[in-house]
Amino acid sequence: QVQLVESGGGLVQPGGSLRLSCAASGFTFSDYVMSWVRQAPGKGLEWVSNINSGGRTYYADSVKGRFTVSRDNAKNTLYLQMNSLKPEDTAVYYCARPTTTFNEYDYWGQGTQVTVSS
Repeated sequence: QVQLVESGGGLVQPGGSLRLSCAASGFTFSDYVMSWVRQAPGKGLEWVSNINSGGRTYYADSVKGRFTVSRDNAKNTLYLQMNSLKPEDTAVYYCARPTTTFNEYDYWGQGTQVTVSS
């Protein structure tokens, strides 16, 4: 069974930093593009970042320059380093695996709450 488990969420002050982790199992992690997606309360899903199997990264304009996605294939773990956090970054953050057509996701983690507040 494919499983994605996020961790590292919590409460952080504006301007602070947080690092999220996603532990993957049940598939060959190193072969897949991986994504971070978030959902603020009462709002729809927002794509945040992708990283491909070779380590190339992509970011939504809302987080570019502040967030860094990375992966450790030896540990089957995906990371999201979040710096200069803003209140509008408050959301549940999900690790997800996109399909090869990049029009949907076939697996999701349970999500981890990030709250940015003073």
